[in-house]
This record gives sequence, C-alpha cells and structure tokens, in this order.
Amino acid sequence: MSFKEKGLLVVLSGPSGVGKGTVCKALRNRGSSLQYSISVTTRKPREGEIDGVHYFFRTRDQFQQMIENEQLLEWAEYVGNFYGTPIDYVRKTLDDGKDVILEIEVQGALQVKHRFPDGLFIFLAPPNLNELKKRIVGRGTETAELIESRMNVARSEMELMQNYNYVVENDQVEKACDRIEAIVLAEHCRVDRLIGKYQNNEGADGL
Repeated sequence: MSFKEKGLLVVLSGPSGVGKGTVCKALRNRGSSLQYSISVTTRKPREGEIDGVHYFFRTRDQFQQMIENEQLLEWAEYVGNFYGTPIDYVRKTLDDGKDVILEIEVQGALQVKHRFPDGLFIFLAPPNLNELKKRIVGRGTETAELIESRMNVARSEMELMQNYNYVVENDQVEKACDRIEAIVLAEHCRVDRLIGKYQNNEGADGL
C-alpha cells in the first residue's frame, strides 16, 4: 500500500479584534490549499445556504445529542444558537490528505487541544495591546465599557499563548499569511510525518 500523508489540523486563534477573520479571508483569496471546516449550527439556513456546504444544520436536540456523544471538537452558544466543529468531518478531511483550518476563539482552541492534541496551534497576536485597542475602537461599534471589558479578556488570553505551538504577529495581513503558510509547509516536512514514506519505499534498493 502506497504511503499517504495525512492532512494537518491548523487551529488559528487569538484575542478578539486581532484580525483572525481578516487573515483567513486573505488566505482564501490567495488560493490557499487549507480547507475551511464546516461548522454545525442550530440556526435556520439563510437564503442560498446549503446543508453540508455552508453549515451542517441541525435541531437543538440533534446538537445536544452530538455533545453527549462527544462528536464535537468544540462548541459554543452565540446569540441564542449553538455552533460547533464536528469531529467526523474534520477527521475525514484529514484522512483524505487535506489540511483543515479552524478559526476560533482562544477558549475553543483549548477545547480542541484537549480533544485533538496532534493539531497545529497558531496564536495570532497583535503587535501590542495598544494596537489591539485601536483596532477594536476603530470598529466604532462598541461602548467604552465594552471595549475595556474586551481588553481585560484580551490580556488574559495573551497569557494563554504558552499553550500554542507557534505565535504569528499580525502586524500586516499579508506578512501574517506568509508566516502561517511557512509554518504549515515546515510541519509537512517533519520527520515523524514523512518517515513512513521512506521506510516503506519498495523502490529504495540503493538506500
């Protein structure tokens, strides 16, 4: 049987306002080979959304059953609806040799690490906390009280950086994308991922 390298589970997270969504959108626009995980949700489909393409749409009872059966890598409730990352979809995509990227909050990333310790965990960091505050303020959608609350959370999340494999500073989006792609490429060259290819190489008579 020929050697087939499994895909990588890439988990990108960091404090709110650091630009996770912007970086992931930029990676998409580059034509990155990273597959974006399809989430499962209890909210109703919007016009044009297709089950199994945009989301896996499930009832609250079905979602609860998935939690009880440990079928979710991570999950959370947002604005009255549940969202989560289905384990089976992620595992099948990885087994097909495709890399999967999850763009999630820090607490969700720690859930994933508990369930999937072999993942590649990248912490997206701001150049500094003052810059992060400027970005949050620049949205123009939040009160001073909420901004201060977000900053307090961000400080505590920065302390969780030690749980990750890599840190990428999001000083410029394109540079952050370069660093993420370089990390993924390097991980694919790890000996423990590729040694099986050479140990099982039937044509390696001269080695």
